Amino acid sequence: MLTTLPSTGTDWETLRSELIEMKKLDVDWRRGRLPAYIYYYDENLRQVQSEAYALYGVENALGAGKVFKSLTAMLADIGGMAFDLFHAPAGAGMSFTSGGTESLFEAIKTARKFFRIKHPGHSGPLNLVAPMTAHPAVNKAGEILDVDIRRIEVGPEHRADVDAMAAAVDGNTIMIFGSAPCFTFGVFDPIAALGRLALERGLWLHVDGCWGGFISPFAKRLGYPIPDWDLAVPGVTSMSADIHKFGFASKGASLLVFRDEAMKAYERFEYGSSWAKGTYVTPTFLGSRPAGAIASAWAVMRYLGWEGYMATTKATMDATMGFIRGIDAIPGLRCLRPNGESNLFGFVSNDPAVDIMAVADLLDKKGWATGRLHRPLGIQQGVNPVHLPIVGEYLDDVREAVEQVRASGQTGAFKDGTY
Repeated sequence: MLTTLPSTGTDWETLRSELIEMKKLDVDWRRGRLPAYIYYYDENLRQVQSEAYALYGVENALGAGKVFKSLTAMLADIGGMAFDLFHAPAGAGMSFTSGGTESLFEAIKTARKFFRIKHPGHSGPLNLVAPMTAHPAVNKAGEILDVDIRRIEVGPEHRADVDAMAAAVDGNTIMIFGSAPCFTFGVFDPIAALGRLALERGLWLHVDGCWGGFISPFAKRLGYPIPDWDLAVPGVTSMSADIHKFGFASKGASLLVFRDEAMKAYERFEYGSSWAKGTYVTPTFLGSRPAGAIASAWAVMRYLGWEGYMATTKATMDATMGFIRGIDAIPGLRCLRPNGESNLFGFVSNDPAVDIMAVADLLDKKGWATGRLHRPLGIQQGVNPVHLPIVGEYLDDVREAVEQVRASGQTGAFKDGTY
């Protein structure tokens, strides 16, 4: 470990060799050992992703429209493709953010400002109503923005309980929230019903499609049971989708899409002319932003197109269903239902002699980075195309771990903070 800045520089070839060596410390994502973090299809796509980023690795997207007009052109193209993909009406607007957390933060910040302008003189504490399964980034945003997050217990299928959410809404509610799908269980909240609630009560409805936004449209075409969830649903005010997940762009690349572009006026930050340099404006939270992420998203979306995304989605969903069928066939295990709406699923033990956390511990020892569920205790698995060739290998290791736990009586404990 370095403890001080070297007095002289190190040549690139040495540094490159050291970086390659350090990578040996990491989980082997090319062999499907990660359930998230990395979204990988093949080397050709990775090359497009990386080279496009590198071409804009120095430019700063803060200067888009001023000195880097190429970025403005790319953002317009990304917006056009996203509007078509997510059924946006004429007059929709889009912001390019660094990831799902910033997209959710910006949605809540914008809804808060819109509420305050719509209700001048309002002085009560503000709140947001969301199902218990909403992503924790909602609470992060609430903490920063001083918005109380009211998390409501979900129904028996782990979906938002719309009636219970409606009962939690009051005159201080700036937003209701739904997931498509939720990151915990991979199921869709009833977005159409939430949309009706939003219209009836004059509420802002945000739909979090950060995980599924760039897989759900294609999975639906493949015949998977994907409900309407995006701007095609009346009442949806805004939605988010990460291009750096199953859009396969370099990180960080996410979209916040508004039904009405006028909402962007409530999103942007502006510091007035009292600053010595004049008015400072940023469209989202970040000031300096990596232009490479925009270039990579633009290139990858065009490189893949509908045909490419259908291929990556088919591989992903084939692997997902292979995992689910295989795990359901292992005595002592059961996949949570419903499933098959997304490439996220969980499984639990239905045998008192099989401690599911002990199974997870053994899988970790075998080199699998295991996601864990707390309520109920279980294993969560996110799937991407790289998993398709190793479905059998994973199932063999799960089966072996179950048999070992059953024979030994080994127990384990939930490890907080795991994937």
